[in-house]
Amino acid sequence: MASPAASEVYIIDASDRYHAVETLWHEIGLPSFEGKTVAVKANFNSDDPFPATTHPDMLEAILGQVRDAGAQTIRLGERSGMGETHAVLENRGGTEIAARAGAEVTALDALPPAGWEAVPPDGLHWKRGFLVARLFREADAVVQTCCLKTHRFGGHVSLSLKNMVGAVAARNPGDGYNYMAELHSSPHQRRMVAEINRFVPCAVAIMDATEGFSTGGPERGTRIAPNVILASTDRVALDAAGIALLRHYGSTPEVMQGRIFAMDQIARAVELGIGVRSAADLRLVALDSESKDLVLDMRRILDEST
Repeated sequence: MASPAASEVYIIDASDRYHAVETLWHEIGLPSFEGKTVAVKANFNSDDPFPATTHPDMLEAILGQVRDAGAQTIRLGERSGMGETHAVLENRGGTEIAARAGAEVTALDALPPAGWEAVPPDGLHWKRGFLVARLFREADAVVQTCCLKTHRFGGHVSLSLKNMVGAVAARNPGDGYNYMAELHSSPHQRRMVAEINRFVPCAVAIMDATEGFSTGGPERGTRIAPNVILASTDRVALDAAGIALLRHYGSTPEVMQGRIFAMDQIARAVELGIGVRSAADLRLVALDSESKDLVLDMRRILDEST
């Protein structure tokens, strides 16, 4: 993979999620999904309300855009790390919203061995590699939505790159090997998070920063309310913008210090060609007057961290 020469992150006022998502979708100019299978990865890691998990309105808005773009099959796949996936999806409204949109729902931790594709450990920080759900590997396109959160269990931030951990098996269904125990105990945790994204494609990632956690996370923390939604076809660019947004509000020492593109998740993703190589290659685009001042400050923070 080769990093793109430049990428845009679009930012819009979030007072109306449905209008915001529709505007972002058309601004990005995604190719038609006519007749295609689209996999959707939301953020249902725990049985906690937004901003710990995807807001019901955000999921409904995204599934509606995918459907209206002509997708023949829509598959919402999820694996909760802090709860039983099926129950989390039911309790957070994901199952009902997907049904209304005509989307299939798959609790990934119930997949048989054939539902997983093995990624070998070659060149990775994973001792045995890992298993990624074929649902995402074999889809014609993947759409994801993440939240704006810090991560107190070693991830430092939980944005679009971290969101893809939910596409990986917690345990090997064959021998029971615990991939998540390895991830969370490794000094390379943040690099390992980035490495997952090398093997999970993503056509567009949408970050709901209507509210967020500036400390704590992923299921609870200090709440902030930026009231914006961000979107990009580039997960590295999106996460760098998300980190700038957290810095604007004040966050943990791990988030506030140093160059944004030197942070482990971002740096490793750049090495793997997942996204832009520097803040200079990232363009922030405010789509309305309400978000313009915030975007200017995010740009300043990005420039100062180079």
